[in-house]
Amino acid sequence: MTESSPAITRVAAFDVDGTLTLHDCVVPFLRRIAGVRRLAWGLLRHSPTVVGAALRRDRDALKAASAMAAFRGEELARVEAEAEGFARSVFEHDLRPEALAALRAHQEAGDTVLLVSASFEVYLRPLAALLDLDDVLAVRLDVDAHDRLSGRLSGPNCRGPEKVRRLHAWLGEYAGGRDAVHVTAYGDSRGDREMLADADVARWMGRGEMPR
Repeated sequence: MTESSPAITRVAAFDVDGTLTLHDCVVPFLRRIAGVRRLAWGLLRHSPTVVGAALRRDRDALKAASAMAAFRGEELARVEAEAEGFARSVFEHDLRPEALAALRAHQEAGDTVLLVSASFEVYLRPLAALLDLDDVLAVRLDVDAHDRLSGRLSGPNCRGPEKVRRLHAWLGEYAGGRDAVHVTAYGDSRGDREMLADADVARWMGRGEMPR
């Protein structure tokens, strides 16, 4: 987005995994980067952390441990190249038809369309480019001075209340703040609950009733 962009009055915020896509994207991308054996070994090395996080159902800690196992020491250029191919595959094979139709309807109406996701920004950026979207709010990976991934996340996992925080920060920077914009949000899981509750219109894409 730039200062010369048209005034933003309506925003559609889409979760990705299970909402815009048919399947989870995080685990397949981790496997693409690290391979099944290396990923499993990396998680085994941090097994006390992983087991504890699993027992607590702490998705943030699990995301951090998985990122460390898959990305630590990887060259940024290789990960970005793999991300381009991964995004292309998702674009061609894994988008939910009904979600894509809703997304296109927002675009045709002139709405600003964002991805707000706990998936990794490194592959959501090229996916957003393929879909001609306006911006991406997602999980960032820490990069060291030598253009290698440290394995750490750069900032919090973009899930739950963090989705609302990131979205409000974006709206404050580009659209005059949350109160100046009509927001339609799409989600399918408990991690989207806060974003859906904050929206003017909530579109539940999951099974059963929307969690309260």
